[in-house]
Amino acid sequence: MDWMMAGLTPAAFAVALLVAAVAGFVKGAVGFAMPMIMISALSSFMSPELALAGLVLPTLVTNFSQAFRQGFGPAWETTRTYWRFLTAMVVGIAVSAQLMGGVPVVVLFVALGVPITAYAASQLAGVPLALRLEHRRGAEWGLGAIGGLYGGFSGVWGPPMLVYLTSTAVPKLETVRALGVAFLIGAVVLLLSHLETGVLDARTLAFSAALCVPAQLGMQFGYWAQDRLDQSRFRRWTMVVLVVMGLNLIRRGLV
Repeated sequence: MDWMMAGLTPAAFAVALLVAAVAGFVKGAVGFAMPMIMISALSSFMSPELALAGLVLPTLVTNFSQAFRQGFGPAWETTRTYWRFLTAMVVGIAVSAQLMGGVPVVVLFVALGVPITAYAASQLAGVPLALRLEHRRGAEWGLGAIGGLYGGFSGVWGPPMLVYLTSTAVPKLETVRALGVAFLIGAVVLLLSHLETGVLDARTLAFSAALCVPAQLGMQFGYWAQDRLDQSRFRRWTMVVLVVMGLNLIRRGLV
């Protein structure tokens, strides 16, 4: 078992498995937040590089399940619908992954956390915010690029897309599927990029693979919860999770 523990103690490895299971449950319930939970929790007791490596394969596996839960046809239609966002995101991840270490990650955490928290808190407070139809194309390109640039550094690129989807009042099922498609494509790019940067190697890939099983199991329980949430509750809980995620990003940047 030592070969998949990446130098961690048995206790630390067990905690990492638990983190993956909890992150999987939350992802199954609301459709996102796995990378944020994993990078935040894992990096509290291991190096940021190992934490980033650890989330890559669970993110890939669980998002394959999420993207194709309704079949190939709906997933492909979603890809066509949001191709601008996805293209900008892929380019952003590929570029920023190569620059990892050149920009202080703490700066990125604060810069991402503040607007996410402000947006989600305003929605919980009942402040209306919707993108006008004529602005949506520009928003897709811009938010996709922002998500990708952050994603290459931190493994987290979902919040900008979630902001776009919620501000355009996309239904729950399509929101979850769109997030799955975006996360799946992004995870493939992140995997390939960090195989090149050296963050992923035989040791860290084995560790990442070990986290896939608890993550997928947790996600199945999360699906059970998701199927019982109506649209309004789904949106409210999504905003709550976004606030928590945003505040945690700010905390990581300031500590």
